[in-house]
This record gives sequence, structure tokens and C-alpha cells, in this order.
Amino acid sequence: MSATALYQQPRFLPFTEFESVTPETRLTDLNLNWRERDLPERVRTKHVHRLHPYLGKFIPQLVEIFLRKYKPKFVCDPFCGSGTTLVEALALGVNSFGSDISQFNCLLSEVKTASYDTEELEWEIEDILHRAFSPPQLRIMEDKAFYVASSYLRDWFAPKALSELLSYRSFISNYKNQDVLKVILSRSARSARLTTHFDLDFPKVPTTEPYQCYKHTRICKPTETARQFLTRYSHDTLKRIKAFSEIRQSVRAEVVCGDSRSIEFPECDLVVTSPPYVGLIDYHEQHRYAYEFLDIPWQADQEIGRASRGNSRRAQQQYIDQIKEVFSNVQQYLTKDARVVVVVHDRRQLYQGLAEELGMEVEAELQRHVNRRTGRRSGEFFESVFVWKRGAR
Repeated sequence: MSATALYQQPRFLPFTEFESVTPETRLTDLNLNWRERDLPERVRTKHVHRLHPYLGKFIPQLVEIFLRKYKPKFVCDPFCGSGTTLVEALALGVNSFGSDISQFNCLLSEVKTASYDTEELEWEIEDILHRAFSPPQLRIMEDKAFYVASSYLRDWFAPKALSELLSYRSFISNYKNQDVLKVILSRSARSARLTTHFDLDFPKVPTTEPYQCYKHTRICKPTETARQFLTRYSHDTLKRIKAFSEIRQSVRAEVVCGDSRSIEFPECDLVVTSPPYVGLIDYHEQHRYAYEFLDIPWQADQEIGRASRGNSRRAQQQYIDQIKEVFSNVQQYLTKDARVVVVVHDRRQLYQGLAEELGMEVEAELQRHVNRRTGRRSGEFFESVFVWKRGAR
């Protein structure tokens, strides 16, 4: 039965009673075909889940369902991305471990899962704004900006915006909560780029002239300053961290930057992950501005399935071979009867038979209709949710 047909039947309304999930809940009884009205954006991006835009992350409610269903002692995510699995584990009192090849992804995960003295954090956030925007400091940075910025930054930011961002950056090392300030800087830089308001996800070239804005249905001008974004996102970040601090539990969340095909994982009884899709996203490139401002290692060549490699048959085979290496490595650390939950858009059926090759049992295979997209991207697709059980050793 199609997802559309399911929507028309009252008994198949999308499932939203997440707290009611128990080990006895049958996954096949849950309709995970959420529409916007069933699971609004404000719910999908609650508290720290919205600290920074990130393409390709799965929604936290999926993670919550499987954490409540399997009640693990320790959950791992070998493609932790922006930390969705780890954040949900903290909220439910489950120890967690995540790894990712992208240093920026790991920064996001660490900031979301860290524990804070929120009064101290609030003071630091307000203090750096005051210092960064002092007239003497801005004048200094206006004179220095051209010489201390890379060609990428000079191309993609108006002079005033660049000097404001660089001024903010110059003070970060003076504070304890430096990683939070780095995320605020990155999020602000994303919005302050010389690009159209409707194309923040994949801008191709800088926009320097007024343009017809599809988002605001009027003529808009490229952004000339960054101060408004630094101020807005500073307050939003503090609000979100405070909200999560009220519900996070006293359990451990560890993040390691490295290749999941070879790193050591802790012993775990549940894996919940959403691997990259073949040929769809360059995860380093989508945050290029962050790498430029924060001067962090660029390891794009080690990404699995990166868009720049395309989706030819050769690229697909390389992708699934590398995915298999990741799960083969993780499998060494699974406890008896552990589960592996994989959420992926498998339209080419690359994952079919993978569990058997790994010596694992297919416990469930669900199809989830996704009709919610962001920006100007349109269309709909089906997402596969595979549940595998560790086989006998």
C-alpha cells in the first residue's frame, strides 16, 4: 500500500506517541510516514538539534523510537554527523559513542553533547559580542581583513561582514567555551555569505548584485554585514543549550574523529546510524566556510560516497565496499543479541544482502515515506530502515 493510501486510513495515522514505545512495541505497527503537520520542523529541530544547519541528518524521533524499543546500555553511531544519535541517547540516559571523518562534524557533536555551566556560558557569549563589536577593534580588523583572510573568504564575504567575523574570531581563544563560540561563528558565516537567501545549501558562485528572491518574493541584496547573525545566533545557541541542559542526563557521550573502518569502538548493544548516501553530498564542502574560518583539518578524500565521486556503477561498488568495511569493524564490538539500525535512502538497493554478507540476521526492514525537503529542493523519496541482529560468533 502506498504512503498516500496509508494517510487516508484513520488507523494508519503517522505515529507520534514516542514515549509509549516499549520493548514489546512491534516496529511493523508504527507508521513512520510523518508529514509536516504530524512532526513540525520546530519538533524535529528541538533544543540543540538546531545549533547549526546540517544537510543529510536523520530526524531525532527515529532515534528515540529505537532507543526506547531496545533499551540499550551503550549505543554507537559510526557516522555520527552532527550528533543526533548521541543527543537523543543523553536525553534518555544511555551512554553513547560517535565517530566521524569530518572534524567539523565532530565539533558539532561535541558542542551538542557537552555539559555546561550555563551562567558562565551566557557571560562569555555576551562578553565576546561586546568586545568583537567595539569600534576600535572593528577598525583594526577592517585594515587587516584582506591580509589575514584566504581568497575563499575574500570572495564569499562582503568586506564589512568579513571584518566582523574575523573580529569575533580573534577573541575566541580568550574563553573557556571556545567550541560553542566556534559554532556560533560558523553558523553566522553561513548566513553572511554572498549568496542568495534561497540557496544557502549549495551556492555555486558569490552573488554581488541585487537579485529576484524566491524566498521573500522581492528584490533582495546580498548580505553586507554579519553582526546581526552573530547576535541572533548567540542568543539562540544559549537558549537551546539551556533547554537541553534541563533534560540531559548524567551519562557519557564520547566523540572520536577518525575513519570508522579502523577505529576502536566501545562494546555496545545497539548501533543507530544514517550513513552517507552515494553521490549525494560532499560533507566537507557543505561547511567550507567553517573550515576556512576555523582552520581545521580537511579530510574530504576520506569521505565515503562523496558527491564529487559521482554515482556510477564503479562509485556505487566502492561505496558499498567501504560501508561493509565500517560495519565489519563495528561488528567486532557488538554484544550478544545486539541490534544494528541503519537508516538510508537505498533506491539502488545497494544494502540488499549486506546483512547476510556480514553474518547478521535481518530482523526488520521498514520503508519510510519522506515528503519533507528544505530550501528549494523538491520531490519525495522512500527511506529504508534496516534492523539487523548480531549473529552467533
